[in-house]
Amino acid sequence: MVTYDIRVRQDKLLEILLAIDKVCKAHHLRYYIMAGTMLGAVRHSGFIPWDDDADIGIPRADYEQLIAHAKEWFPEQYEFVCGENDTDYPLPFGKIQDARTTLIERASIMYVGGVYVDIFPLDGVPTGKIAQQIHFAQYQFYKKLLFFLFRNPYKHGKGPRSWVPLLCRKVTTRSKVQRRIRQLLTKYDFDNQSLIADYDDGSKGIMDKQILGTPIPVRFCGKELLGVEQSDAYLKQKYEDYMTIPKQEHRKKHQCFYLDMDMPYKEYKA
Repeated sequence: MVTYDIRVRQDKLLEILLAIDKVCKAHHLRYYIMAGTMLGAVRHSGFIPWDDDADIGIPRADYEQLIAHAKEWFPEQYEFVCGENDTDYPLPFGKIQDARTTLIERASIMYVGGVYVDIFPLDGVPTGKIAQQIHFAQYQFYKKLLFFLFRNPYKHGKGPRSWVPLLCRKVTTRSKVQRRIRQLLTKYDFDNQSLIADYDDGSKGIMDKQILGTPIPVRFCGKELLGVEQSDAYLKQKYEDYMTIPKQEHRKKHQCFYLDMDMPYKEYKA
């Protein structure tokens, strides 16, 4: 773990958020600040003071447009990285990262990239309870499988705990699992379903699409971004008593194995 000035990292995140906002508005793409970023906007008018990441949700059709045109639409330093365009990418959702920085969150996975904003594709959800349970059980299975495919199998030594990651490498590949996840999530189209999810919280994240509504302007660090229309309903579902400041021991930052705000990640040498 490394220590760093969280305000410097938040400033970088804000730059990326504003770049995303500019591109999405210019090309008529829907997006919402979500999760802790939406909470920060409502409770703190910006970042939660101890938070060191940012989250955006984009309906799948617009998400795919952003992947296809990111290189032409964004300034050169901003990259959209995801399983669709990077076989070494370890997650089922994308990130827009600043290529002028270097960030490694986990030594056991060693994915080298830049400081980023998470980009969650928003997809539909089946309406029946049993169908939902099956759907999300499949998603969690593939997500865990993807984790094992990327994790260093010898993180805990060469004993029994290495067997599952090694077995996963024998039976499938990263690209196959990423493809299965996309096939599963796109089975229910965002625009044709009444229930949706960002899949960050699993089945707990299921919500009526009307809660997201039309993206509305929200103030964030003195700037304007777009957020969830029914923010109170959204934040109550996600955090319950969301206006109460958590105690100090519950204010957690993300893991950070290596961080350099001034070195391009492509220059990193292990």
